[in-house]
Amino acid sequence: MSLSAVEKIDLANIGLMIISCCVAMVIPFELFLFSYAILGPLHYLTEISWLHDRKYFAKGKYDGLVLVIIGLIATVTYFNSKLDLGLALPDKLDVHLMYIAFLSALIFVLVKSNVARIGGIILLIITAQLSEHFWLFFVVFLPTLIHVYIFTGLFMLFGALKSKSRFGLLSVAALVILPTLLFIVYPNTNFFGPSGYGVNAYIDFKMVNLFSLKNFMGVPAQPSIQAWDAVIFHSQTGVLFMRFVAFAYTYHYLNWFSKTEVIKWHKIPKTRLLGIALIWLVSICIYMKDYQLGLQWLFFLSFLHVFLEFPLNYMSAIGIGKSIRERVGKQGQAAT
Repeated sequence: MSLSAVEKIDLANIGLMIISCCVAMVIPFELFLFSYAILGPLHYLTEISWLHDRKYFAKGKYDGLVLVIIGLIATVTYFNSKLDLGLALPDKLDVHLMYIAFLSALIFVLVKSNVARIGGIILLIITAQLSEHFWLFFVVFLPTLIHVYIFTGLFMLFGALKSKSRFGLLSVAALVILPTLLFIVYPNTNFFGPSGYGVNAYIDFKMVNLFSLKNFMGVPAQPSIQAWDAVIFHSQTGVLFMRFVAFAYTYHYLNWFSKTEVIKWHKIPKTRLLGIALIWLVSICIYMKDYQLGLQWLFFLSFLHVFLEFPLNYMSAIGIGKSIRERVGKQGQAAT
């Protein structure tokens, strides 16, 4: 059976998912920390470069700049809270910014009129307080698990429908099926808890686990942060959920790099490629010296690539809908 280049990539991705699952099953916390520090920075840099060359899949000339500005304000908000800079910023500004960035991207994809686009953004700013009712979605899940798992799935499904690869839909099915096995296969986690380094390095990420365990895994509210730490790092439910987190992040990065020959993110000027490589190596060194410092060093890029990807996420969803409608239409015509 002759395989096309895309089909070979689809099969490779299924293999990468299996490998990610196997490692996540044994050392979930350490796998996440490794992937986030080593693969993450290279992903941010190369994807931002790729999106820039494609005008961020938006209709306006300055749409990307708007998202960059929002990312800068989000970064200032983060450091104001993290390092106590003393800036008098509005309460829940981080929620408002994510709301504006996420819905602005929809305007950038669908609306051509500059007047309507500006009016739409102003309306989002005026209504930003509505986002406070959905702060868990905007602040906790949208830039984390939704970004690395749901949006990756949309990207894969759109590609599978577009390429008509024999193994494209199979790879999407694997993305759904394999993570469920992480909760089923060898659930005895007595030997698979995190190391001391893993616990300390993971401290800035654990809110995702806390709210996921509380809202989706049936874990009751705990009386203290220390009690939550015991659940997140040392309970069976906590470790099993961390397997999914580690898989989702690791495969999110691997999926991007596996499709290099298809999306051609590496086809850029050598000077830019050299700059990306230099920043990546510096970032790895910082992570090796101090993991928390690495997070601060790359905070802007990590959030910026999430913001700049929003238009592509919408384009993927729109493309999926269009492909399904076309297939249903063809089937209807064939039936008549």
